[in-house]
Amino acid sequence: MKHDVISIGELIIDFSPVSVDEAGYPTIAAKAGGAPGIFCSTLAKFGAKAYIYAKVGDDTFGELLINTLKTAGVNVSGIVKDPYVFTTLAFVAIDKTGNRSFSFSRKPGADTCLRLSEIDLSQIDNAKYFHFDSLPMTHNPCKEATMRAVEYAVRMGVCVLYDPNYRPPLWESEDDARRAMEWGIERADIVKICDEEIEFLWGVDPLEGAERLIDEYGTRLVMLTCGAGGAYLINRSGRAYAACPAVKPVDTTGAGDIFAGSSVHKMLELGVAPEGLTEMEMKDIAQFAVTAASLSTQTKGGIPSIPELAEVLKFLKG
Repeated sequence: MKHDVISIGELIIDFSPVSVDEAGYPTIAAKAGGAPGIFCSTLAKFGAKAYIYAKVGDDTFGELLINTLKTAGVNVSGIVKDPYVFTTLAFVAIDKTGNRSFSFSRKPGADTCLRLSEIDLSQIDNAKYFHFDSLPMTHNPCKEATMRAVEYAVRMGVCVLYDPNYRPPLWESEDDARRAMEWGIERADIVKICDEEIEFLWGVDPLEGAERLIDEYGTRLVMLTCGAGGAYLINRSGRAYAACPAVKPVDTTGAGDIFAGSSVHKMLELGVAPEGLTEMEMKDIAQFAVTAASLSTQTKGGIPSIPELAEVLKFLKG
């Protein structure tokens, strides 16, 4: 079976605050999340063929996640249900600007327990893009499974997209996180990275970090997001910037993953190699993706916030 995109990694339940009582305790709502799930759901919702390798618990939340991705159009045959661990949970705190921070219930969570023996690597053979982030790299056995899958994708000549997706609470040390992020960057054709992750890795400004990725690591395309400051697409031929449209964000969860998925959607339409994109093409991709991501921040949750393709196109037309 041919897939446009394959992703590996975490499927989790995000608990987002709805209100807070007088003592400060939040009332929370469960939302489907996890970077690979949001990325694949965005692409599937926009018409691509998306497939995911992941593990959930054999529990209510695991079943809900599978059904949510299936409804979005994602091929869920690579999702494993494990009766011995619970589906991973993330508790989201949102500040007054809509920015979020995370606490995780993951000792272990099902997402860390995916094994290489549970992955059918042959699914990668005819894929156009392979996507992964850093969360599967925090613990074995999922770390080993992810590394082998990435290396297989590289050998098969599949375009590899990596998102560092740095979550400090999940790492034993900052050095461990940097080593894992460097490993991913070294094997990626496309790196989707935010300004804060560049600061964490190298202590330089975002554009300098993007140039380092291209010059020192051979990255074919950099997708650089700067929160409300917009986003850049950069390759050796040039760079393009897109500003965020004016919206009132209530929750930025998943916005970066929706940006990445939206960008790949446009690249699939163009059928051009990452390094072959012109500045005009990169501008078009970045504007579409930053619009989709910005619209998503007006709705709480990750997967539930993905806008309809028609909504994005209508917004772009003004």
